[in-house]
Amino acid sequence: MTLQQLRYVIEVAKHRSISKAAQKLFISQPSLSNAMKELETELGVTIFSRTNKGIVITPEGSEFLGYARQVIEQTDLLENRFNNAAQSPQQHFSVSAQHYAFAVSAFVKLLKDYNQDEYEFTLRETRTYEIIDDVKNLRSEIGILYMNDFNRQVISKFLREGNLVFHDLFEASPHVFISSTNPLAKQESVTLEDLLPYPYLSFEQGDYNSFYFSEEILSTVSRPKNIRVSDRATLFNLLIGLNGYTISTGVISYDLNDDDIVAVPLQVDERISVGYITHKHVTMSPLATIYIDHLKETIAEELTLL
Repeated sequence: MTLQQLRYVIEVAKHRSISKAAQKLFISQPSLSNAMKELETELGVTIFSRTNKGIVITPEGSEFLGYARQVIEQTDLLENRFNNAAQSPQQHFSVSAQHYAFAVSAFVKLLKDYNQDEYEFTLRETRTYEIIDDVKNLRSEIGILYMNDFNRQVISKFLREGNLVFHDLFEASPHVFISSTNPLAKQESVTLEDLLPYPYLSFEQGDYNSFYFSEEILSTVSRPKNIRVSDRATLFNLLIGLNGYTISTGVISYDLNDDDIVAVPLQVDERISVGYITHKHVTMSPLATIYIDHLKETIAEELTLL
């Protein structure tokens, strides 16, 4: 089995036609057909069924395609990473994270430290499942998310299956983020009952909108007013504009956010463990190590303000 054969399979699956795939690959149709037959014979599986209406992917072929795409995607990432490294001094670094301001603050510090003429850095504030998938498939070197007693078993299962490791950063008591003008802002703490009149804001999780992938704890609690958003700026604007609230760690980066948003302790018997994930078979780059140091520094600074 070769990488070329895997690319052939992916192209045939895309077009559902040997002839169309052969045209796109700039090879003859008989050569492509032979390559497919040799692969199927070698593996002892039938990837495609040939019918009068064209190519049909078999159930075992669908499973094979999933693995083939992962192999090709990671091969392309590897080639791009080190071809670019050989041709220029430009450095690459990528982080995927839940919507934490401290992750952005640490990213800013990393860029200020790096201070080079060329670089390609990526910070993705994204959904929980996609964070895990990004690190699993090497699109990001580091992923930042939380676990607690409710989601730990499910999240840990996905991490094990992806050969990923969770590293603790800090443990926090739940807080609510609310507008500084909210009537609850001056209270020393709030209860879930106190929050009932206010809209609850949470980050939507797309196709993986499971309670276990929720970015907020207490995701199974029923609330009369619910708003889902996809980015942190929108959530903060709605906190202010609608007197809404969300539940998080209480760590606010005042370097990036002004005093319009405050954190108030929430009276629940819960703890939040925030950490970062890495791939167990990949050694962290120097940039990743520096970023982690900035994360810890930023979190320590913000925790002193709680």
